[in-house]
Amino acid sequence: MNKIVIGMNLKYRIPALLSLAAGFIAMFISVVTVGDKSFNALTMATMTMAGSKFTYSYAMIVALYVIALVLGLILFFMPGKLVGKCLAVVSAAKCVSVTLVMFMTKAVVDSNAAFGGKFMVKDFSLGYWLMLVLSLYELINVLKINKINTGYILLTVMSIVWLFPILWIVLTSIRKEQGYYVGYFFPKGYTIENFTNLFKNNSVIPFGKWWINTFIVASVSCVLVTLIILMTSFALSRVRFEGRSLFMKIILVIGMFPGFMSMIAVYNILKGIGLAQTLVALVVVNAAGAAMGYYICKGFFDTIPKSLDEAAIIDGATRWQIFTRVTIPLSKPIIIYTILTSFLGPWTDYIFPSMVLGDKQSMYTVAIGLKWLTDFQRIDTYYCQFAAGSLMVSVPIVILFIALQRFYVEGLSGAVKG
Repeated sequence: MNKIVIGMNLKYRIPALLSLAAGFIAMFISVVTVGDKSFNALTMATMTMAGSKFTYSYAMIVALYVIALVLGLILFFMPGKLVGKCLAVVSAAKCVSVTLVMFMTKAVVDSNAAFGGKFMVKDFSLGYWLMLVLSLYELINVLKINKINTGYILLTVMSIVWLFPILWIVLTSIRKEQGYYVGYFFPKGYTIENFTNLFKNNSVIPFGKWWINTFIVASVSCVLVTLIILMTSFALSRVRFEGRSLFMKIILVIGMFPGFMSMIAVYNILKGIGLAQTLVALVVVNAAGAAMGYYICKGFFDTIPKSLDEAAIIDGATRWQIFTRVTIPLSKPIIIYTILTSFLGPWTDYIFPSMVLGDKQSMYTVAIGLKWLTDFQRIDTYYCQFAAGSLMVSVPIVILFIALQRFYVEGLSGAVKG
């Protein structure tokens, strides 16, 4: 049994096979208990699930367990790379399936009168939790056999945790049945009316107006904030003047305090000069404190050789020409990073706009508007529209971020090295 296969670590065969066998046995233990009735995975797989969209969810799990056990036995007695990779794929599929069935079981149980009751998560029995834990333990050992870093397991689990809310909001946005709370994860019907309803009656939900307001504030703020940060960072990185170090320390200390601590004072100032409940107020506030975000951009500028500046000065260039013709062309990653962060801040901000704009609905940004849809007296009527609006607001930002991710990472890495 002490066989050696290059590229495989066969000492984990026994733990993998034991976890496979234990998981297979767990299928015969009760996985669901509804009332006084208990059902194991095999029973769940063989019963007729009339009306359920997930009729074969448990049947698929049983099939994966059988295939995994067969592959595990083959790998134990006749180890090979192909068998190991096949087992890794099946084990991963099984682990995901056992996890997802947690959200499908309610639809399966509630659609079949044979179960005799409504399902709740507490109705899961020992068999299910054994299958879940053992499938994860099996996958870890199978990955070790194939010399695959088990850190991918953690990344996979984290990605599922992160993607779950996104999947939920997507499904809610296309859910046909309205209402805030429903006792199931997957909708019973699908529709795109939740998206179209956002624009049908602008007197009730002026979503288009909110979107335009947000775009104006975010775009204008982005341009002003980016210019201020770039110029401030260039001055602090390239120019030596008296009090420079003290100035940077003061800004750094002030930046440690949350901005909302000054909201009341800022609002009273804006109200005194007649800018309350206007989009101009949001742009002014965003631009006013922009210089305090200099440190990342300055770190990147510090990595650019100063000999380039000296050569430009010898050729007769001014500081402005050095900034626009030497530094800026060499700083594309940090400029992209600054633009992204300067745009995302106003786009997603809720706290300050909600105070400045008050009850002037025509001036709302999307963050305030979507919150307005989820007030107590409206949430049951507009909750699916809220989900659709959230998706419409987030998708463009996600696309923009993915498209510019390379520059975003380069900008941060350059700043860290500086």
